[in-house]
Amino acid sequence: MLVVFPADEAKPTGKTKVITGLECIAPLISTVEETPEPIPTTVEGTIPSWINGNFLRNGPGKFEFGNTHYNHWFDGMAMLHQFKIQNGQVTYMSRFLQSDSYKKNSESNRIMMSEFGTLAMPDPCKNFFQRFLSRFEIIEPTDNASVSFVKYKGDYYVSTETNFMHKVNPENLEMLEKVDWSKFIAVNGATAHPHYDPDGTAYNMGNSYRSKGTLYNIIRVPPEKTESKDTLQGAKVICSIVPVNKSHPSYYHSFAMSENYVVFIEQPIKMDLLKIVTCKIRGKALNQGIYWDPKQETIFHLVDKRSGEVIPMKYHTKAISIFHQINAFEKDGFLMLDICCADGGQAISNYLIQNLRKSGDALDKVYNTTDRTFPRRFVLPLNVTSDTPTGQNLNTWPSSKATCVKISTDKVFCQHEDLHGDDLFEYGGLEFPQINYNKFNTRPYRYFYGCGFRHMVGDSLLKMDLKDKTLKVWQLKGFYPSEPVFVPSPDATDEDEGVILSVVLTPSQDKGTFLLVLDAKTFEELGRANVPVNMAYGFHGTFSTTA
Repeated sequence: MLVVFPADEAKPTGKTKVITGLECIAPLISTVEETPEPIPTTVEGTIPSWINGNFLRNGPGKFEFGNTHYNHWFDGMAMLHQFKIQNGQVTYMSRFLQSDSYKKNSESNRIMMSEFGTLAMPDPCKNFFQRFLSRFEIIEPTDNASVSFVKYKGDYYVSTETNFMHKVNPENLEMLEKVDWSKFIAVNGATAHPHYDPDGTAYNMGNSYRSKGTLYNIIRVPPEKTESKDTLQGAKVICSIVPVNKSHPSYYHSFAMSENYVVFIEQPIKMDLLKIVTCKIRGKALNQGIYWDPKQETIFHLVDKRSGEVIPMKYHTKAISIFHQINAFEKDGFLMLDICCADGGQAISNYLIQNLRKSGDALDKVYNTTDRTFPRRFVLPLNVTSDTPTGQNLNTWPSSKATCVKISTDKVFCQHEDLHGDDLFEYGGLEFPQINYNKFNTRPYRYFYGCGFRHMVGDSLLKMDLKDKTLKVWQLKGFYPSEPVFVPSPDATDEDEGVILSVVLTPSQDKGTFLLVLDAKTFEELGRANVPVNMAYGFHGTFSTTA
């Protein structure tokens, strides 16, 4: 169903709504079987013949081993999915990532490796003294790379937020090599959301934990290999940022990038490092050391991509939580920072598997206590000097309602502008934002796409037109689409000329999965490929074009 709301006809009041009668989605958060050999799909409608490549998806697919089970949605074992699209036809295959975590757990038929929300218990085969001593060991970082597909030097990797990635073959999803960031640069992890310059240079962020405290590090990876077996050779830390509190640094899932700057958002989702280091002794999982501190302001740090210089001016706003950025670009002396954010930071703790599998009033309660995420723009003035007056709005953009006020010699306080009308409240906000990245990342743009969240997972696909903040919507009751991925059509001239790909699941039909193809311009369905398998709801994906 396609719905278009002009801005002047917005129906809702503009307030977040209390939702009741949510459908149970437990089948979407349940273990599924892999499909290691390609199988055909049944196409309805038309899938454009110009789409040739692999639509790759990543996310959890196994939530227990033997009698042991995971606690958090982020913990499930990575399952890699491939939709091979060629000449209007689609085949599907999937494989569990053969990580060390997966193999150790499988061999023992129990959870042997701790994950974000699950602490692996001592091996019952060990004697009491050995089990006692094991409590004093530091938790080994997981290599369960279940978040996304990323690209470095032309190769595909699957990634999570630890120091481990896995190089994979996009043609058959086989793991080729385990890669450790810490063997190349002094970091203890990296995000699963790098950014790319047009030449393929990649930027990422990762923390380092040292005796003197934590540092946030900006990483640059060169675009090309010097040898065929290269992975992260040549990676460099171009800048390190000192946290406001070295023993309680911020958690971050991603960062933003404009043409000349990396933007790091130091948010009030904090990590208590003492609790994290001692979690095994205390018998608690890693996530128990992460907390929301609404008394802290959010700080935007700007780093010059080429020199590595941290800009002395700090841009502050109220306490917000952020998982994903939409875009960032510079214009007329300002940096426009577009992000999806919420006014609270409790979402991570609500995404326990037991919560996602609830039904009836219990499920409604979980959803209604989960922060809704909305797209917002912050305007950061780049040319603030000692002569810049304090106490007045520096935003001279007549079309923008955002404000930025110099408070002191090194502080500007920013208030956002909503990148939506009141109609978005009807769809529960927006997450998993995507744009026409190759052509419009770091540049002024008009459109972005995402999932509406009128449930604990996406239950609609949204297209926002920033020209007038109007919304186009694809929604089908009882169906839950994944993150939309934009694929431009050949020789496209318009920003939204192409298709949107999304994997749509339903908890009420066995093997009711399909790959959806929407016209990105009209947001109308062009076709779908019905896949006769069950899938768990996943996280992120990408499209890999083949000749």
